[in-house]
Amino acid sequence: MDGVLVHEEHPIEGADQLLAELAEREIAFMVLTNNSIYTPRDLRARLSANGLEVPEESIWTSALATARFLDSQRPGGSAYVIGEAGLTTALHEVGYVLTDRDPDYVVLGETRTYSFTAITKALRLLEAGARFIATNPDETGPSREGRLPATGAVAALIERATGRAPYYVGKPNPLMMRSALRALGAHSENTLMVGDRMDTDVRAGMEAGMQTILVMTGISGPATADSFPFRPTRVVESISELVGAAHLPFPDGGVPARTILSSARGPDGGDRPAD
Repeated sequence: MDGVLVHEEHPIEGADQLLAELAEREIAFMVLTNNSIYTPRDLRARLSANGLEVPEESIWTSALATARFLDSQRPGGSAYVIGEAGLTTALHEVGYVLTDRDPDYVVLGETRTYSFTAITKALRLLEAGARFIATNPDETGPSREGRLPATGAVAALIERATGRAPYYVGKPNPLMMRSALRALGAHSENTLMVGDRMDTDVRAGMEAGMQTILVMTGISGPATADSFPFRPTRVVESISELVGAAHLPFPDGGVPARTILSSARGPDGGDRPAD
């Protein structure tokens, strides 16, 4: 969840204090990631190893948002899935059957082992009439060795081969933010989005009707932020500037946010590097 709460496996200064403050003030929050590889339990363990305690129910992934979306569209449906445990577990939990025989959907998520055989199977199922869903549009993700192709890049390959464009559920689709709001029982008017990317985090928060704060500890810097036609409500150097102000995060007296929704990236692959 690099860029907001941790950076290269080290907690960002103030992250633990802010989380403690949210708990003390009983301010509900959700940590978001576009990464669909891991389950909330996996991500909770990673945060805990960095000294940050976040309950499983306060972690929302593109896999969970995708499962919730499909359950609302076609309850009890079926899917052919290219992805890992985070995605398959989420789909099983909403009652979906995973199959390669006449599925309702082809669902593409993140994996470190994209298979030519699996991609070919997905292509043929789409040609036979399955609908195309992708967890997120991120084209690349980071690794210790450098960038890796991610969901968006593989989706583009399949789209080019079939002429069938996927529906992306994850950020910057505000649908993911709204599904997280519903999971929290919160409303956009009193919710704040904190993120490190203009093109996914701030855009998704803004389009979902939330106030937004951009931190400089991740992908987007001041020059990057200035290149976009929209602006966050506030820009801060890091999340440490919000410590002591979780209940009133805008010094100019803006509307207080009763819920902070922290947008973050998953381990070893999430939001693509900024151009």
